[in-house]
Amino acid sequence: MPMAKVTLDPMLAQFAPTRQLTSPAKRVDQLVSDLERRYPALRFRIRDESGQIRRFVKVFVNGTEIASPTGSDTPLGPNDRVDIIHSIQGG
Repeated sequence: MPMAKVTLDPMLAQFAPTRQLTSPAKRVDQLVSDLERRYPALRFRIRDESGQIRRFVKVFVNGTEIASPTGSDTPLGPNDRVDIIHSIQGG
């Protein structure tokens, strides 16, 4: 069964067994929930306590950045590519 292909950046990949994952999710929010369920250490690293994608986390579907916060409703197809990038913050 084809699934969305997920790539985590190196910062997030340390909380999963590999940078390259797959998910049967039909929307971005379902994908994040699936990853958090399978890899509990990712919890609150992609989404905040209210369930919104953190402002310093960028999610791209097939190379296009989704708009936050409504972007989590972005539909996913079985062969879509999702890149999740934790932006570096500093002052």
